[in-house]
Amino acid sequence: MEQIIRHSAIVKAVEGESVKVTIVQSSACSSCVAKRMCNSSEAKEKEVEVITSDAASYRAGQKVLLEGLLSDGRAAALIAYGLPLLLMLPTLFLGIYLTGSETQGALWSLLTLVLYYLFVYLFLRKRLQQRFSFRIKH
Repeated sequence: MEQIIRHSAIVKAVEGESVKVTIVQSSACSSCVAKRMCNSSEAKEKEVEVITSDAASYRAGQKVLLEGLLSDGRAAALIAYGLPLLLMLPTLFLGIYLTGSETQGALWSLLTLVLYYLFVYLFLRKRLQQRFSFRIKH
């Protein structure tokens, strides 16, 4: 059974088949009475664009529910954090071994990260946007 991630959101704008929504992510202690005295409580707003064929049925200010698959979240974390780490560490050690300098090894590993994220942005962005998408419900 697929596990589903759900977020409540508010529609910000509707343009064609695109619905822009704002998700308010709040920590577990945001409803605590002592939250003003605690540095742990936080709330973040995140804007998400959802492409749907029935976008015309949504209005600005409307409360909606966004759904996504937990497996998509895990795959996105792997692409964003896991694979770059797996590329960076061998490059760091290989750079140190070949140059004899930790600084140059670190620079080579940072260059590897830049090239990785540039590759993802230029060549995989559209496919990833299609793969990792939310569904919107009234």
